[in-house]
Order: sequence, then structure tokens, then C-alpha cells
Amino acid sequence: MRRRTVLSLGGVAMLPGPALTRRKRWVHTWTAMPQLTEPGNLPPAPFTGPSSVLVDTTLRQTVHVTAGGSRVRVRFSNAFGGAALPLTAAAIAQPLDGRAGVSAIVRGSGRPLTFGGRRSITVPVGAQVVSDPVSLPAGRGANLTISVYLASGQDTLDLTSHPGSRTTSYLIRGDHHAEADLPGAVGVAHWYLISGVEVESDVPALAVVGDSLTDGRGSTTDGNDRWPDQLFARGPRAAVLNQAAGGNRVLNDGLGPNVLARLDRDVLATSGVDRMLLFEGVNDIGTAPATVDGQKAVLDDLLVAYEQIVLRAHAVDLKAYGATITPFGGNTGYDDPEGLREATRTAVNAAIRRRGLFDGVADFDAAVRDPAAPRQLLPAYDTGDHLHLNPAGYRAIAYAVPLRWLD
Repeated sequence: MRRRTVLSLGGVAMLPGPALTRRKRWVHTWTAMPQLTEPGNLPPAPFTGPSSVLVDTTLRQTVHVTAGGSRVRVRFSNAFGGAALPLTAAAIAQPLDGRAGVSAIVRGSGRPLTFGGRRSITVPVGAQVVSDPVSLPAGRGANLTISVYLASGQDTLDLTSHPGSRTTSYLIRGDHHAEADLPGAVGVAHWYLISGVEVESDVPALAVVGDSLTDGRGSTTDGNDRWPDQLFARGPRAAVLNQAAGGNRVLNDGLGPNVLARLDRDVLATSGVDRMLLFEGVNDIGTAPATVDGQKAVLDDLLVAYEQIVLRAHAVDLKAYGATITPFGGNTGYDDPEGLREATRTAVNAAIRRRGLFDGVADFDAAVRDPAAPRQLLPAYDTGDHLHLNPAGYRAIAYAVPLRWLD
């Protein structure tokens, strides 16, 4: 007869059973990878001046949260700011009709954000601040509106943002952060200053590390149909966090720091994250010289970098999943006549598929390639540049991720 071990805690006998319920803690429910704003992505006039930005400006932005909770807090980042960032006042609310990219909020839903009990705070250069918790129902998969007013603006043109928001934000002169609507506000498709929203919850969280294919180039503005959005829409319990940026690379800086440089900030130090999924490498291959030596070097360096990322994740008990690199055959910038970069992509994917490198592999390449021409995207998924995917293609990627990874 099989014996059952009895555990004793404080004199109370306990039989082995399901894992103890997770305690509630602060978990990121939404993220945007901070970047240095390029000149072309700075706020439009009159919100950018000769040497300062956002002077006497209200900025209103909506974000799509994943995990839900009854208490929330917001993170503001000055990671790339060239000067201190003075936040005069801020608030969080529910957007009108629950929609993304709208300037109006539900009347009465607004909650002021404070920082150590104070309405105003100055964020030092390179730092971030976390607001005090506020009671505001944030439903699973809901949109939230964050408004901030900067009286003096930021005395620099080095501004922290996430240009590839695919969500409309609004700017208007004066302090209107608590108002129900912003008639006459200027709309821009960028996020500025915000880097995260947290909820008090007991769910796990997956950080997705990627480039423009994860950031959502080719997706619908205000549609929340990037592939991480569509993965979350499949119904996993976990929070799904998009830590991607267009042009990002594993090995070298591009639009934003390279993955090896940003891993601590964007994954290991992101509250609640206990697993990650890496889908990067196409920009490393595509920008390396189309020569035998150039491609051999990037192949070898990428595989070592993947190993380093997994080692660093495992060191803090995070699961590290990987995804194969999707096709770029026919792309003007990355495809080369001799097929040297395609050979590198194929070799990288073969290494990713081998058991042992990652804790699990999602075969995005197989999900979106054209069976008749495997070095190219399936035409039904191609935006036309033969590199980026449309929402249907992003759906195929989302369905290539095993849901058990998010349990």
C-alpha cells in the first residue's frame, strides 16, 4: 500500500495536494519598452520647442491591460531624458465606451495619481517613478486612460517615449488632465513618458521580447491586434506584456538598446514576470553584411547571445521560451541575391528548434511561411514589404504559442 506523507505546519497536519494559492502581489498588466525619441517622433508643434518639450501641456493616452484587478498603479519613465522630468499632475480613468485611442473618459471614473501622497513629482534623469495605488476597476483586457500635465515641460529634446504605439494619444495646451474630454486636442500615434501599469493580482506574467514584428507594425491603429494582443485574446490567465520596439536587435543597439543591454530592465526587473518569450534576430541578420564572413559572425554571435539570455533568465528562476525567425524573402533591405542571409536565418532556426537551448519553442516560421516558397511569407499574411505581417498573420503567430506556457 502506498504511504502518504503528512506535512505539519505549526502543528496542523496537511496532506499533499494542489499547489498553494498564489498570494496577490503587484504584477505588470501592460508595458511599453522605453526608447529615446527620434526627432521625427517628437511631439508636433507647438508641443516641441527649440530646447524643451511638453511645456504647459496635457498628455492623454490609452493602454490595453491584460490581467485585471481592483487596484492599479502607473510607472512613468525618464530613462532617456536629457533633463529631470517634472510631472505637475496625473490621473487615471476609464475611456469613453471602453475604447482605445479616444480623448474622452467616462465621467466620474477619474482618479488622481499621487506619488508618496503628493500630486507632483520630478523624475530624475535615467529614473522611473511608481504612483501610489488607486482603487479603479481594471477589467481583464480593458482599456485605461492615463492623463498627465506638465506645467514647465521638460527642459530637453531628449524625451523618453515608445513611438510604435499603434494607439492614438492626445496633446493640448493647458491643464486639462481631469477633464472629461479634450476638444481640439492634437492626436499622435505615440506613447510618451509611460512605461508600465501594474495591478494587484495573483496571476503569472509573460514578457515578450521582440522587434517590430512584436511591436505590431502592420497591425491596426487603435485595434489592439498585434500578435501578443491576439495571444491574450485566446484566454490565458497570465498577463501578456509587450516589451518590443521596431528596429530592435539582440546584439547591437538600433531603435532602443539591444536585448542583452535591456534584459534586466525590461524582463528581469519587471514586477510579476516569471516567464519570457524571445522573438528576435531578424534585424541582426538583415543588417549584418551579406558576405560569408559577415553572416557567419552574426550566426555565431546570435546563438551565444541566446544562451546568455536563457542563463540570465534561469538565474532568477524565469522560464525562457524562444521563437523561430519568420521569413523575409523578397524584402528589399534584407533579402540578398546570393541567399546568404536566408541561409543564416535557416541555421538560426535549426538551432532554436533543437531541444535544450530554450525551455520551449514556438515555430513562428512554420506558422506564417508560404509552403510553396518557404523563404517567403504566405501572401495572405504579408503587408507587402515581405517582412511584416498583417493582423491575420499576427493571429497565426498568436496561435503558434502553446497556451500551457501561460498557465
